[in-house]
Amino acid sequence: MEKSIMTIDSTFWVAVSFVIFFGGLIYLKIPQKITVILNKLISDIKNEIDESEKLRKEAKTLLDNAQKKLDTAQKVSDEILEQAKKDSDKLIIELNDRFHKSSEIKKNLAENKISQMKEATIKEIKDTSVKIAINSVKRIITKSIDKSKLDTLFQKNLDETKEELKKINS
Repeated sequence: MEKSIMTIDSTFWVAVSFVIFFGGLIYLKIPQKITVILNKLISDIKNEIDESEKLRKEAKTLLDNAQKKLDTAQKVSDEILEQAKKDSDKLIIELNDRFHKSSEIKKNLAENKISQMKEATIKEIKDTSVKIAINSVKRIITKSIDKSKLDTLFQKNLDETKEELKKINS
């Protein structure tokens, strides 16, 4: 029986030591301290989670703002390109109009100059023709008519020629 008492005794002592250990823990308020430490850790973790959530929201806000700025910049860039295209089209049309107007003016000037040269040439040809005709008539008259008739005819022809020249020049 000694052996069973011993076993009971060792079991008893193990139970007693277990109760004393837990009693010591309770007396020293270890469970409360552990609870305080765990509560503090839980609170710290909650604070870190809240802080990370706050940082995540700030990052989302910054990302949204950056995206809006990027979209605005893209829109402005597109508007600038569109305006530049319109301006270049207007400039091309304006330069084309100027070129055509300049060409038209040069064409008109050339036509006027040609017309003036044509008129001057025609006048010169008429003047030369009249001189040749007068000289021819003079020769014919001097050779075929006597002197008195010649002077009368010459004066008459000269007067007619002067009248014709006045008509041509007017």
